[in-house]
Formats: sequence, structure tokens, C-alpha cells
Amino acid sequence: MNTNPKIPDAETRAKSVARLREVCLMFDALNMTLDEAIASAEAHIRNSSLNRRRQERGNKLN
Repeated sequence: MNTNPKIPDAETRAKSVARLREVCLMFDALNMTLDEAIASAEAHIRNSSLNRRRQERGNKLN
């Protein structure tokens, strides 16, 4: 029984590399989307009325 891994041919390696690059670009796009969503959520929290009241109350205590 042969347990040595078979090295794929050049065409198969090239396809795999191209697909991996594609996947990396997809992950980059997903990360950008998530960054935008996080920024939007943080802005929403900063501008919420509850947060403003807490800040005003904190400023009165200082």
C-alpha cells in the first residue's frame, strides 16, 4: 500500500492557486463588509438617546 502523497500536476496546482487567491479576495470583501457593519453599529450606539443620557449624567457628576 502506497502512503506517499501524490504531487499534483502543474495544471492542477495552478487551478488550486487561482482558487485560493479567489477565496482570499472573497475573505477580504467579507472583512470590509463586517468592518462597515461594526462601524455603523458603533455610530448607532454613540448616537442613541440612552447613551446620550448616560453621558450627560456622567458629565453632571464631574
